[in-house]
Amino acid sequence: MVFSLVLVVFLSVLHGCSGQENFERKDISIESRAGIVVINAEIARSEEQKRQGLMHRTELKDGEGMIFIYEWDQILSFWMMNTLIPLSIAFISHEGRILEISDMEPGDLNPVRSSRSARYALEVPQGWFERAGIEIGDKIDVSGL
Repeated sequence: MVFSLVLVVFLSVLHGCSGQENFERKDISIESRAGIVVINAEIARSEEQKRQGLMHRTELKDGEGMIFIYEWDQILSFWMMNTLIPLSIAFISHEGRILEISDMEPGDLNPVRSSRSARYALEVPQGWFERAGIEIGDKIDVSGL
């Protein structure tokens, strides 16, 4: 009995120290010129979730990503510290319009900044926006975020 309790506490502490934050997931629709595209995105709302982002991941499949949500429009800045996979990032306005798309390389500590104020940022596997036919000006449904 005591061993079981100690094991449960140890595993709970170990899980809490893993560095992987629990993220809510949501299917998000993107209205592109080619039609509606759906991405399954993890949602980074808290400061801790935003700091963690996609660090230490070894894989991110096409059709998956992470959306970062901010309370107000601002110049957003991202870097790739401890990020092991190449990503593309879309900076998105408060109404869901894609303002710009940039590529980011694993481990690159140079910041990638939005050139205009944005409310959201969506990270996906590098090149996915192009493969999915998504471009600047397309609209993401941000209503349920």
